[in-house]
Amino acid sequence: MRTTAMSTLTEHMTAIREGKRRFENAFQGVARMILEQGIDKVTVNGRMTYDFRIFRTGRKHPIGMYDEINSFVSFVKDAAEGGSSKEMAFVLVGEPGNGKTFFVEFVCARYRDYLARDENRKYTFRFSGMEKLGSYGKIDVIESQTYEDPVVLAMNLFESRDENREWLAREFGFSDRELEDLFDNYRPLGACTGYMWNDIRSFTGGDAAAMLDFVQVVPVPLTETLGTITGKYAAKDKITSSAVDLLGEESIQRLLHITDVTNPYRFDLRRGALARVAGGGIHFSDEIYKNKKDLVQVYLGVIQNRVIEIDGYRWPIDTLIVATSNNAEFNRFLAEKEEAPIIDRCRICYVSHNTHYRMQEQLTDYAIGGETKTTLTKEELHQDPNLNYAASVAVTLSRLPRSEKLTPIETMKLAAGEVAGEKSLKTLAEVVDTLNQEADITKRFGQKGLGQRNLGRAIQLLVESSETNEGRCMVAHDVFKALERVVLDYVPDQNDRGKYLDDLKIAKGLYRERIMTEMFNAYMDEPYAIKKDVMNYVNMIIGIDAENLGPDRMWKYKDPQTGGLKALKIDERYIRNVEDRLGLRTGEQRESFRTSIRKIYGQKISVEPSYDFMDNLELVKAVTDVRLKSDIAGAGSLIGALANRTNEENQKLYDRMVDTMLKKLGYCRTCAQKTIEYFCTQEDEI
Repeated sequence: MRTTAMSTLTEHMTAIREGKRRFENAFQGVARMILEQGIDKVTVNGRMTYDFRIFRTGRKHPIGMYDEINSFVSFVKDAAEGGSSKEMAFVLVGEPGNGKTFFVEFVCARYRDYLARDENRKYTFRFSGMEKLGSYGKIDVIESQTYEDPVVLAMNLFESRDENREWLAREFGFSDRELEDLFDNYRPLGACTGYMWNDIRSFTGGDAAAMLDFVQVVPVPLTETLGTITGKYAAKDKITSSAVDLLGEESIQRLLHITDVTNPYRFDLRRGALARVAGGGIHFSDEIYKNKKDLVQVYLGVIQNRVIEIDGYRWPIDTLIVATSNNAEFNRFLAEKEEAPIIDRCRICYVSHNTHYRMQEQLTDYAIGGETKTTLTKEELHQDPNLNYAASVAVTLSRLPRSEKLTPIETMKLAAGEVAGEKSLKTLAEVVDTLNQEADITKRFGQKGLGQRNLGRAIQLLVESSETNEGRCMVAHDVFKALERVVLDYVPDQNDRGKYLDDLKIAKGLYRERIMTEMFNAYMDEPYAIKKDVMNYVNMIIGIDAENLGPDRMWKYKDPQTGGLKALKIDERYIRNVEDRLGLRTGEQRESFRTSIRKIYGQKISVEPSYDFMDNLELVKAVTDVRLKSDIAGAGSLIGALANRTNEENQKLYDRMVDTMLKKLGYCRTCAQKTIEYFCTQEDEI
């Protein structure tokens, strides 16, 4: 049966009975859409939670937001199962630029895709031949204004509900159980369709077959721009906003045709945003608490009763209502005590910023943009390979509240599920729990910081600067200046400004550590030189006590990544030097550290064979320092050689390192030279 063609009510009900079409409410549809894609388990901030795969698909999808997504799915699932959520709206509250609107629009886009599949498509009905009735003028075809499902009409075919059940069982063979499932979603016809159906019943003398001749079943249009199935209502100012935008109004054009002034069809509901999503759709109210009071009162009635009401006429609607609000507007609304009933009808979900700096790298990619960037003179603009890391670390640190139990770097690493010295995820979980007890929402974990829009502004400032255009490269170090300008220009609170500027200093220190590693890789002419040395240290401390270790100190082990055997010479002097750099002086300290590394190795390698310990910044720094000292006679001498290129040998070293950076490490000449210059300074050292 083609979905685009009209069908009769009998054909539609037969398709429902055979499972070719579905009759489900908006909550059931959204819940099924999410759950049929599958669920994974993940650990976030030290706690296990669920990750729904549907939100991780597509070119541009939500990043993180685990708690918020879990709340949304639980809300929809509860409503689908007849819980109290079906009489509530889901409201996302948070700072600007943390992904609230993006999340709702993503859900709406996925829902439209889901309903575009034949087996999930929504249908409605229209009455044709209305001219015959005499009181509709030249109006011949009238479609259900609220896109009511044809099954709703079938459940209201006769005035008695028992008679309707008998007719469905007799005509289509529905069992008692199937009828129970259908009637779980029973709702009366809307005012105008109910009125017209009574007119048709009177005209045909109650003959069911003759009545059904007036009915045509058609698919609900899925066009995004029409606002059908998924519609958005953005808060307007007090002068231009009106309840008409939501509910509709009396239509002068229809009054010219309809002779009966009591006919509810004189109201044009499609003029309002709600009727267009009333047939199992999603209504998105952006900045709901910015609306003036009378509009909020309209929402109160719609949320609680799920009806559009005009002049006492009622049109039941089947709609999932999702809204957003920023913290300032929400707090202002809360302060007005008389508005408590609307809050009572909302499931408030506080949306935090992303605090996982590795995931932030994907969000930073969104901010930078997928298209190739160009200078003002249309030349291709290169991207420093460290740009994403520098920007991601800087904005993530700004979102992490200060704690006495953890340093900012420890908090950042633990929030990303990485190693942070002796500190465990349990410590982070305790910090998060303590902060989340705060009555002031903005003091909770991840609720305040530089958002995605601020990051976007920083990227804009970076791209428009003369240094970027002249050098034809977005140099990573320059993003800190851009972020500093954003903090000074767009952060009004003095205390927040001070904290964010301190966070930028910490981020510069982390960037500095990364550059040290990059310089060693460039010097060794090997993109993963440091990574190999870090893993050599790890494998050495695992093999140092091995029973099969011969006098030549050679140890054979199975590489978890390739599965092949590898040979490694245990260099105890190298091990000791690394541990000296870590400040481990006594035998107990060394053994304790080695035990912790072995434990991490055992936990990580079993689930992630490619794990490389590069997130252990202290270990990476120690290995880098040792190799710089042993291979290059100290970082100072390398800096001296790169800074003072008056002799031929130093110039050759500089040229060789630049060549490696260009060919193997993803740099262009501008960012390679600027990175080496920065390495030669003493700036931003931790």
